[in-house]
Amino acid sequence: MFEIRVITDPADADRVTAALAAAFDTGPARQYPTRDGKRTRLYVTADHRPEPGAWPTPEEAYALAPSIIREIGWTAQTAADKPFGQDLGREFWLRKAALLDRIALRDEEDGVTGDAVEAATEAARRLIAYDRDGEGDYHGAPYWPEHPATTADPRGYVRQEYAAFT
Repeated sequence: MFEIRVITDPADADRVTAALAAAFDTGPARQYPTRDGKRTRLYVTADHRPEPGAWPTPEEAYALAPSIIREIGWTAQTAADKPFGQDLGREFWLRKAALLDRIALRDEEDGVTGDAVEAATEAARRLIAYDRDGEGDYHGAPYWPEHPATTADPRGYVRQEYAAFT
C-alpha cells in the first residue's frame, strides 16, 4: 500500500481521482487547499490491483445467448432499422462481435478454414474501439478496453463483456 499526493486545479480534482481509481485500488481521496488557496492537494491511499483472472470461457460467456440464427436476424434488423450514418449503439456492436465469435468458434471446432476468425477479431476490435472512445458503457472487469490483455485477445474481451451483458 502507498500514498499518492497530487496538486491540481480544483476543477480537475474529480477527473484526477477517477483516473487514479482506474489505475489502482484506491481509498477515498482527501482534499485540502494549497497554501496559496489556488489549487487543491489530493491524498489517496492506493494499492496495486490484483492480477486479473482468465477470460470467461465461450461456454460461460454464451450460456444464455440466443441461437446464432436469432442473433443474425437481430443484427440484420437493427442495422436495417437505423438511418445511414446513425450510431448503432453499443448493444449492436457487442452482439455482432459475440455472434461472429460464436461462428468462428464453431468453424475452429469443425476445422473449417475461412475468414470467420478474422471477421470475429475485427468485430471485437470495433467494439473495443467503441468502448475506448468513451461511447460504450463497458463492464471492464477484470480487463478494460485499454488493458494490454485486451489488445492481445480481442475476442476474450468480447466474451467478458457479453457475459456481463447477459
